[in-house]
Amino acid sequence: MSESSGRENRPTDRVGRFLYNITRPLALLGGVVLCLMGVLTTVSVTGRYFFDSPVFGDFELIALGTGIAIFSFLPHCQLMRENVIVDFFLSGTSKRFQASFDIVGNLTYAIIITLMTWRLPIGGYELYEMKQSTFMLGIPQWSTFPYALLCLFVLLVVCVYTTVRSYNEARLGRTL
Repeated sequence: MSESSGRENRPTDRVGRFLYNITRPLALLGGVVLCLMGVLTTVSVTGRYFFDSPVFGDFELIALGTGIAIFSFLPHCQLMRENVIVDFFLSGTSKRFQASFDIVGNLTYAIIITLMTWRLPIGGYELYEMKQSTFMLGIPQWSTFPYALLCLFVLLVVCVYTTVRSYNEARLGRTL
């Protein structure tokens, strides 16, 4: 897939624009968290090297931040067709055939996200009940689960939308 500005992948219909206005701030938040993790790592490594004093609990904070960032990016990446796409094998086929494979991929992803959205609260509740926390800082391990669940729910809605979008493209014999 060639590099793009992202403008041509932006949804133009009303539902797509609504989802875009939800997923973009989530992705930007993920970017901010990622930048903060970079600063935290730099400060911790610098402190460790020059002063023999790293940031206390840096590994735990990076682990929590990584989860937040990843869950933040997923809905926007799916909406903008920027998830992993292997179009090398399909590049010589018709647009209808390509759109048909998009339906299968989007539907499979929607099923997986449905299962994750169903099971994540159960795992988070078990962590809450067992009062598990991080070793160094004592942050409750369930604390990021509500945000992850929100992002998964948004991702599930986006997956349903992209499946319907791919179906309409296959029916019309075109792709974006």
